[in-house]
Amino acid sequence: MGPLGLEVGQKARRMQTVTAREVELYAQITGDRNPLHFDADFAARTRFGRLVAQGGIAAGMLNALVAMDLPGPGTVFMSQSLKYLAPITNQAGAVLLEGECWTYTMRPA
Repeated sequence: MGPLGLEVGQKARRMQTVTAREVELYAQITGDRNPLHFDADFAARTRFGRLVAQGGIAAGMLNALVAMDLPGPGTVFMSQSLKYLAPITNQAGAVLLEGECWTYTMRPA
């Protein structure tokens, strides 16, 4: 077992229901008001066929997973690579985002 009790191949998973409220809050924070997220008529004419949430919401959940679950508290990203697999509004339980990252875990002095 490596430092912090980590082993190669460990996995962590988070699931979150994203509603129109979260989409609006994310837009307030980031300014991302792409019509894909807010204009149902526009979104219906895209390959998604419906409104989708901002991809940054899923990326933010990855931040929470790293900081809270694996490796856990005190961990920060050094680098990351993300791959979006499906729209970020999905009730089917599909995997939406995969990522790889290098992290550093801070230890109190």
